[in-house]
Amino acid sequence: MAETRPDRITGAQALIRALEHEHVELMFGYPGGCILPAYDPLLDSEIRHVLVRHEQGAGHAAEGYAHVTGKPGVAMVTSGPAATNLVTPLMDAYMDSIPMVAITGQVPTAAIGSDAFQECDTVGITRSCTKHNELVMSPADIPMAIRQAFHIATTGRPGPTLVDIPKDCLIAEMDWYWPTDQEVLDSLPGYRPNIKGHPRMIKEAAKLILASERPVVYAGGGILKARAAEALRDLVELIDAPVVTTLMARGAFPDDHPNCLGMPGMHGNATAVTSMQKSDLLIALGARFDDRITGKVDAFAPTAKVIHVDIDPAEQGKVRKPDVPIVGDADYVIREIIREIRARQAEGATQADTSAWKSTISGWREQFPLTYEMSEPGAALKPQYCIQQLHAHAPEGTIVASGVGQHQMYASQFWRFNEPYTWVNSGGLGTMGFAIPAAIGAKAARPDRTVWAVDGDGCFQMTAQELVTATLEKLPIKVALLNNSYLGMVRQWQEMFYDERYSEVFLDSSNTPDFVMWAESMGCAGFRVESPEEVAPTIEKANAINDRPVVIEFRTDAAEGVFPMVPAGASNDDLILHPSQQDRAAALQEER
Repeated sequence: MAETRPDRITGAQALIRALEHEHVELMFGYPGGCILPAYDPLLDSEIRHVLVRHEQGAGHAAEGYAHVTGKPGVAMVTSGPAATNLVTPLMDAYMDSIPMVAITGQVPTAAIGSDAFQECDTVGITRSCTKHNELVMSPADIPMAIRQAFHIATTGRPGPTLVDIPKDCLIAEMDWYWPTDQEVLDSLPGYRPNIKGHPRMIKEAAKLILASERPVVYAGGGILKARAAEALRDLVELIDAPVVTTLMARGAFPDDHPNCLGMPGMHGNATAVTSMQKSDLLIALGARFDDRITGKVDAFAPTAKVIHVDIDPAEQGKVRKPDVPIVGDADYVIREIIREIRARQAEGATQADTSAWKSTISGWREQFPLTYEMSEPGAALKPQYCIQQLHAHAPEGTIVASGVGQHQMYASQFWRFNEPYTWVNSGGLGTMGFAIPAAIGAKAARPDRTVWAVDGDGCFQMTAQELVTATLEKLPIKVALLNNSYLGMVRQWQEMFYDERYSEVFLDSSNTPDFVMWAESMGCAGFRVESPEEVAPTIEKANAINDRPVVIEFRTDAAEGVFPMVPAGASNDDLILHPSQQDRAAALQEER
């Protein structure tokens, strides 16, 4: 029998070695027939594999890892239904520009197209929800395919990529090689993200900023993807302008900074929403003018000129035509704008007087703060209060992962984010069930941090099985379950826009299932809180438990709505305030 040369290895060994060369330390997955050969060499690797309970959980955990580290999250699953179960997290990552690499098994090359067991056209299915995908047809192609996947996922506008590998390619042998950086670039001749931005546009941006009397910095998730939080702060403090941070940018600029107005959009606070409407200049940095921000596009910020900095040229003019489009990396471009402003100031240029604008904004902040009415004695808890108490008792650096719905909005509104990469949520796709697996990924990435998953009872029941993963993998996340026995956001819309015709939103108020028993059955500590005086002590108990996951079920008021609110398709000028502020709504309308 011929001796195997040291550099002659199987495709499966090449795959794991390639992941090691890409400095992968952690991956999430679920084995099955076609990917099984790749799980054997994993035993000899230092890469930690987290075995999830559903492939969707693997994808969301990889996203959570990527959110807090900036490194690509890796998920590996088998063919057919396993690959299709990854579609939701792939689309989620695609919408939110999350770097992620998915590896899927595929039926042997000779069986492709024959409707073989667990065969599906994974590349075809995922073409519209990945930045790049590829079906590998030879073991020799695996190293280059992995290098390309990581390069594309992490450069330019980040996003998910996928490599689909037939089983026979994992079993067959190949001569190991590792492509050089130049070979990777040469293999992708049409992929050249622009980093620097156009110098003339940067000069125009500086000119507009200095001339603006009512500027607003509109910071999006691209600030975090570009690691540009420090540059953003430098620009804001240089021009002393107010800042709004979108749902995807919470923490990119500290909430406790005097220039921070908080979150704009459909459930943004009144000052953030109205400041954008009344501005004469929007400095959009890594933001995409999402419909949840703009409301009715034709009525959005009607008097504002727009500087739009984005690394993706497809975003320029997609929703709002910019006066100054700049395609480039947010960190690099912001620093160049700062340099240009300082150069103009050194030459004698002065900034327009913004004192009246600051005074107006200060008045809005005083009159229209985020608010809610506390529970009456014996009544159900207010979810906002629960979030405030979670924040008040959170250790420094706590990471918050959220599901989607009312609890997501409460978390974004009432948690104070002063540090980047501490907010993990599903923005663009709005994926229910995101919180728990994403929190697991975040905790695996940052075991030194406290990680809270804020979830609703609807979301919890979609992915709670991943708490078994958290228990067995010794990833002690904490879950704040806001249980109002409804699909809360859907109920709110039916109450406001469907004449209180509540169709299929009631999840039962008879405490079925028993969430505390459910949590305990999965190896977690479980608590139930039903009164305000129990909230803080129970949170303190949860924070003290670090040897297993914790679930606190807060029984919250089903009638509570998220305010402010811009109705879908309406203008931001139609912002609905909290009922307690309705007597002041006319004054805000007059300001507009």
